[in-house]
Amino acid sequence: MSLLDLNLQQVADPYLTGSWRIESRSHSRTSSPDPLLAHATHLHLQDRTCHLDAPGAAHHGEWRIERDPLLSRPYLVITLAGQAIRALVTRLRRSLDGQYQALVLYFQSGLELSLVQP
Repeated sequence: MSLLDLNLQQVADPYLTGSWRIESRSHSRTSSPDPLLAHATHLHLQDRTCHLDAPGAAHHGEWRIERDPLLSRPYLVITLAGQAIRALVTRLRRSLDGQYQALVLYFQSGLELSLVQP
């Protein structure tokens, strides 16, 4: 399958909506990942609401995109359980037919999540 890298400075927020399956995660050995994300299996982003699935728990909250004023890099900000979690969107890839997408998020805690749709 051929994937295209989307220009993150120009990508519209709706490209991030939908149900994302967390395919893999890695984190820095010097930090611990956010407990809400450490065992998550899916992230659902709809309109401005989000739903995070984890074994034995589900969390509901909100999400938004903030852009770096200098380079216009997109940051995904998720608010869950009264806590704002911020992640740099480092890669967004899409199949030519738009049926498959891959997303990479890098969180301030040092956690990196690779997500896929469908």
